[in-house]
Amino acid sequence: MNLNSRRRPVARTIVSMCAAAAAVWCATASQAADQPVIGLITKTDTNPFFVKMRQGADAAASKDGAKLITAAGKFDGDNASQVTAIENMMTAGAKAILITPSDTKAIVPSIKKARAAGVMVVALDTPTDPQDATDALFATDNFKAGVLIGKYAKAALNGKPAKIATLDLAPGVSVGVLRHNGFLEGFGVKEGDPSIVCSQDTRGDQAKGQTAMENCLQKAPDINVVYTINEPAAAGAYRALKAAGKDKGVMIVSIDGGCEGVRNVKAGAIAATSQQYPLKMASLGVTAGVDYAKTGKKVSGYQDTGVTLITDKPMSGVDSKDTKFGLDNCWGK
Repeated sequence: MNLNSRRRPVARTIVSMCAAAAAVWCATASQAADQPVIGLITKTDTNPFFVKMRQGADAAASKDGAKLITAAGKFDGDNASQVTAIENMMTAGAKAILITPSDTKAIVPSIKKARAAGVMVVALDTPTDPQDATDALFATDNFKAGVLIGKYAKAALNGKPAKIATLDLAPGVSVGVLRHNGFLEGFGVKEGDPSIVCSQDTRGDQAKGQTAMENCLQKAPDINVVYTINEPAAAGAYRALKAAGKDKGVMIVSIDGGCEGVRNVKAGAIAATSQQYPLKMASLGVTAGVDYAKTGKKVSGYQDTGVTLITDKPMSGVDSKDTKFGLDNCWGK
């Protein structure tokens, strides 16, 4: 028998296998080339709020067949890292970038550069200044969130004179300004009202919140209402109040609605909080980014992702849900 005749089928099989392998490789490479690249830039990667946001983006990217690349500032307010992240994502071929801006004004030139290059930019949670520097904004109505806890605090005081401490974010950051102003509106006072006995910045940090509360207690020991920019600051404020033996006589209201924050409402450390939904912000942003990559259609304007007042001590005339609802829905779980 001719040995060459036996080798021919084997050779044909090998060639067929190689061709099949090449086809698979080409198909995989083509699919990777067609895969939309979406960027997500958060203020930090340690704050639980932004951890939940990334989870929402990861899930949406997986569902929509997108490649998600992420970056974060080293601390809240770290604009330089966010500028670098935008540049890196543009180089990586991102068709859309989702960002929670740390410095709402300083980041605008980098966003303009990205948009001029054809990248769709969507702000999540925090609007830029000006707001129309991005294509769209997916966020809580932060002013409304402040109004809700302001109305609640006013009703809960039941006519008692207010001695208010505001534990804010940082000067000029839009989300902090909106929440602060919303709280004052809901409570029915204006900036400079004598009932506001202390105001301190915390950058939304628990340790800074504790220090701010300690400073306020030294200035005005008879404080009976504490507004905090978020629940980490509220936890710090509660720790300072408890150390001073004043935790029972002071009402803390806050904004976030994270699982830990809702548990603090349930435990009585926080009287009420406005719950927001970062997972929803991120998932909507990724879906919009994928749609833009595939169709060229951009989203525009503001999309309200919702806010709910959470408390176990409801007040007449103020819509709210209890902590069971809050835990079932914390940050869009």
